[in-house]
Amino acid sequence: MSVIYDFKANSLLGDEVPMRQFEGQVLLIVNTASKCGFTPQYRGLEDLHRDLAPRGFSVLGFPCNQFGAQEPGQAAEIQAFCSTNYDVTFPLFEKIDVNGAHAHPLYEYLKHQQSGLLGASIKWNFTKFLVDRAGQVIARYAPTARPEGLRQKIETLL
Repeated sequence: MSVIYDFKANSLLGDEVPMRQFEGQVLLIVNTASKCGFTPQYRGLEDLHRDLAPRGFSVLGFPCNQFGAQEPGQAAEIQAFCSTNYDVTFPLFEKIDVNGAHAHPLYEYLKHQQSGLLGASIKWNFTKFLVDRAGQVIARYAPTARPEGLRQKIETLL
């Protein structure tokens, strides 16, 4: 059986990052966008990341432009937006597709591990997947799920 550590993704700077780098951590993997009604969730995601990172937690952000073209920028623009507006320090990755023929393999895996309202498809920006320390996807949360509302569940895994 695969775990998320079997995948790789490119950082926002284009460097290949093996997910194995996060082995042993609890992860919240989120498809993000800079021009979405849910964009203010960056603040809550960053708060979780900063508060819980010392205990073995990380948020992983994957910008995506598939929903309402709400992430039109290039890597430098995305980085500047996240840094300037939300002081994001959690890892951000290259802009990817999460649905369709060109969906990133990590997201294909995540969607098949935890289906949602639309089955294996992602409904919108800021869909969240919670991964335990063993690399197993244990929960999927809708875009409306506020990051601060996930704190208790995350803390039970730490």
